[in-house]
Amino acid sequence: MKKVLSIVAASAMLAIVACGPSAEEKLKMEAQHQADSIAAATRAADSLAALEGTMVPDSTVVDTTVAPVAEEAAH
Repeated sequence: MKKVLSIVAASAMLAIVACGPSAEEKLKMEAQHQADSIAAATRAADSLAALEGTMVPDSTVVDTTVAPVAEEAAH
């Protein structure tokens, strides 16, 4: 009789576990996933903004807005 009860108990535990999360739990998990994604995107944007603030301007870039004025003065 103990074996039969053990098998029934094990089957009941497997059946409960196999059911998976309820609809409410699925909605909570989806909401948490979205919140995590938004937080990650915000952190990435903040990191990029911080990097842009520390960037050093490239001194080899030619300013094209000054060149036409210099050419007109030469003529």
